Order: sequence, then C-alpha cells, then structure tokens
Amino acid sequence: MTLPAIRSYRLTAPNAPDTPRLARDHVAYVLLGNRLLGLADTARLLVSEVVTNVYEHTATSVVAVETTIRPGQVLVAVHDASPRGIPPRRALPEGEEECGRGLSLVELLARSWGVTQLGYPEPVGKSVWFELRDA
Repeated sequence: MTLPAIRSYRLTAPNAPDTPRLARDHVAYVLLGNRLLGLADTARLLVSEVVTNVYEHTATSVVAVETTIRPGQVLVAVHDASPRGIPPRRALPEGEEECGRGLSLVELLARSWGVTQLGYPEPVGKSVWFELRDA
C-alpha cells in the first residue's frame, strides 16, 4: 500500500493542564506511524512548548494541533481562539529560571516557524506553526 504524498492529522482538546502531554504524544505517534522516527523527539518538545504557551497565556477553552506530513517533512500548527499575539522572542533567561525558553527552543530547533493571525478583518485567534525536516 502506498501512502498519499500529503497527510494531515488533527487533535482537538480542552485547554487544560494535561493537554501539552496529550498533544506531544499524539504528534509523536503520528510521526512514528509515518516512518519519521528521527523527528519525533524534537516534535514532542516543540509541541509541548507551544501548547503550554496556550495553556499559560490564553483563556481559550480549546486548542487544536494539526500535523501535516509530506515526504521527509512535518508541519505542526497549534491553533487557539485567542487573538492575542505571541510576544517577540526574548533572550534566554539566565540561571535556573523555568519560564521563557519555549519560543527560543522552537527558533533553535525548527527549520522555520511563525505565527499566523486567524480571522479578517479582526483577528479571532492565531496559529503558531513550525516545520521540521528529516535529514
């Protein structure tokens, strides 16, 4: 059986404390099932960071994670219904601080990433996305 060249998977979950874990496990299983084992650990980390940002910085009730697979490539987009944008990347925190590293990790480990406002003319949400490529 030949797999289609482009496949998309979507997880919709409540914006809750356990959602980052559920989202990262979902994306890892999708990648493993599509023979992209080499991207699974990085994808798990980045999904966890982005979904945690939704939980900690928005009041939206639902978060959706869309994973699009192309040959040798994965695009993950985390959608929420908060029009508030993501703050610009800050310098890494010093010392043992636990907060403030998420988007820096995304920038460091992803081939590309960005934020897309959803809705026109007034934003009704956003999508934080990142792309990984298989070496």
